[in-house]
Amino acid sequence: MPKPPPLPPAVRAHKDAALAVGVLVLQSAVGALLPAGQGHRPDAAGWALLVVTALVLAARRRWPMTVMLVMVAAVAPYHALDNLHLAVVPASMVAIYSLAVAGPPPRTYLTVAAVVAIMGGVMSATPERHAATDMLRSGGWVVAVALTGEAVRIHRKYVAAIVGRAERAERTREEEAARRVAEERLRIARDLHDLLAHSITLIGVQTSVAAHVLVADPDRLDRTAVAGALDSIAGTCRDARAELRATLQVLRGDDERGPLPGLAAVADLARSAEAAGARVELAVAAGADGVPPAIGAAAYRIVQEALTNAVRHAGGTSVRVGVELGTDPDRGTALRIAVTDDGPCPGTRAEPGPDRPDARWRPWRAVAPPRPSEDAAPAVTGPATGYGLIGMRERARSVGGTLTAGPRPGGGFEVAAVLPFAGGAV
Repeated sequence: MPKPPPLPPAVRAHKDAALAVGVLVLQSAVGALLPAGQGHRPDAAGWALLVVTALVLAARRRWPMTVMLVMVAAVAPYHALDNLHLAVVPASMVAIYSLAVAGPPPRTYLTVAAVVAIMGGVMSATPERHAATDMLRSGGWVVAVALTGEAVRIHRKYVAAIVGRAERAERTREEEAARRVAEERLRIARDLHDLLAHSITLIGVQTSVAAHVLVADPDRLDRTAVAGALDSIAGTCRDARAELRATLQVLRGDDERGPLPGLAAVADLARSAEAAGARVELAVAAGADGVPPAIGAAAYRIVQEALTNAVRHAGGTSVRVGVELGTDPDRGTALRIAVTDDGPCPGTRAEPGPDRPDARWRPWRAVAPPRPSEDAAPAVTGPATGYGLIGMRERARSVGGTLTAGPRPGGGFEVAAVLPFAGGAV
């Protein structure tokens, strides 16, 4: 429920001025036309006080207490002079109502009590025989108007609270929707990064194998090696298409999503890395493939990115992948992942020959990268830049886990993750 905008100050001032003029017209009509009974018709001083009680209402919203004090200061002598008592009632009631609506309640109650006491003192000084009865009747009207104003104030405060809660709930819904959209966008970006980085890296390495075998020694062309490299490229492309199709189904809003990748597919990652030249030692604890799907998917992506980085930055290295069940001190059962490598293989531009028959199988050891031209961008040195490590950490955090990555003391690189999950041993 949208909250109506507050009236501009100029509009409120015009409305209060119109109310003051209307009250002045009403009081003037009562003072001039009502037969004299309770007091005589106002004299010059009475008319002046009557006008003051009406015009002061123009400031009733901005300074309600000041208006009330001016009202008491004008009405008390008006009644003391025994002018027509009913003539100033409209202005008095409006002033009391405005004070009660403005609040706070203690100020209203104290002011009403003071006004009733002043009325009693003034009326008791008049020669009227029924002054006490008139005072009680007038005091009752004063209290009734004050209670009406207090009820209106409470109602407005209640409505404002309801509107405020509705606005906060709407903002919360919008923020929640935006948060979910951002999380889904980030998840899709992670999936695409993991998929493309892994597949393109393997295809690049496997292509270099085929190119090296074709160019290094044409007289001793190993057709089997070339065919194996091309088959590996084709298999990597098929896997990439399947994963990309699943991701695009999410983007299109297709609810028919396939199962999430899990630890059962880690062996395929190891075979792909081995096809690219890495030597992978895989150790997956028995029962680890029974972890919850979200944990298994996060573990799969972490291992995938870690193997991709090992193939890309430490070609030909030995990579050890360990997955085991353990315990987390705070959250019970946890899946522990460790991917370590020995660092880049040493060696430079050794060409294949009789003494190096393995060169055709290790192109990253046999052929150094081409020398960059003067127009090429400078090579990146130091730690690798990109979203790989960031993505792995986000994968771990998405399931409440932690991930550390960095160089090993003895050389190489290590990625270690702890992914806790509810439940006992699997």
